[in-house]
Amino acid sequence: MEEKKLRISLGKRLRSCPSFRSFGVMSNWEDYDFHVKELIQSADEIFYPSPLYDPLFRSLGKRVFPRSYYYFMGNKIRQTDLFRLLEISHPRTRVYYGRHRQKRVLEDFSFPFVAKTPVGSSQGKGVFFIQNEEALMSYLNAHNPAYIQEYLPIDRDLRVVLIQGHVVHAYWRIHSPGNFRNNVAQGARISFDDIPEEGLAFARNVACRCRFDDVGLDVCYAHGRYYVIEANMVFGFEGFRRAGMDFYDILKQMDIEGLL
Repeated sequence: MEEKKLRISLGKRLRSCPSFRSFGVMSNWEDYDFHVKELIQSADEIFYPSPLYDPLFRSLGKRVFPRSYYYFMGNKIRQTDLFRLLEISHPRTRVYYGRHRQKRVLEDFSFPFVAKTPVGSSQGKGVFFIQNEEALMSYLNAHNPAYIQEYLPIDRDLRVVLIQGHVVHAYWRIHSPGNFRNNVAQGARISFDDIPEEGLAFARNVACRCRFDDVGLDVCYAHGRYYVIEANMVFGFEGFRRAGMDFYDILKQMDIEGLL
């Protein structure tokens, strides 16, 4: 393959893909050698530019892949705002800043409800089941802003992984007894049985409207409809391993088929 036909990726997500060159993310621009700088500067589109270079390349008018990625990565507040703006079904959620937050929360929500660490949490570690005022006060003392969400009576959610709008994997995450969280890292059981096509269609619609090009969506069904709970730009591969799948082989095959 001629070099001029190669596409440029900084992150290593596409390192197995034959039409890409992955150069890694250097913390200083001058650390790239002259040849690599020329390739990056001449490219119309940069793949996985990292949070460091994503806004820089966008400001220069370059296309970046994935879209709607780094800005929303690990930030539940931004994701909730996006879902609201697009009128996508999402658990009722409010964010509280400043003083008198306990009073305002209790004016809006009845026990039980869910409280979350809004930025930077993962694997279910920043998710709290709030059943009384003592638990709420403990959460508020450790979190400002407060991210409060309605509790949905579910025992599972559906993790749907999509690349370029294509569902590449989906599985149930069923919580363990005594734990309301559905995260695999919190002991949830993975199941591949009876994956609903309606849930996959809902996830595809969410990814398309939000312009999520590489995402693991957490979807659930409650009160007669589907909800998107959260978008994960960094997701674990245990569900792939349990199914005998290799995520990087999937990307490689998508590249060969011209889907990237």
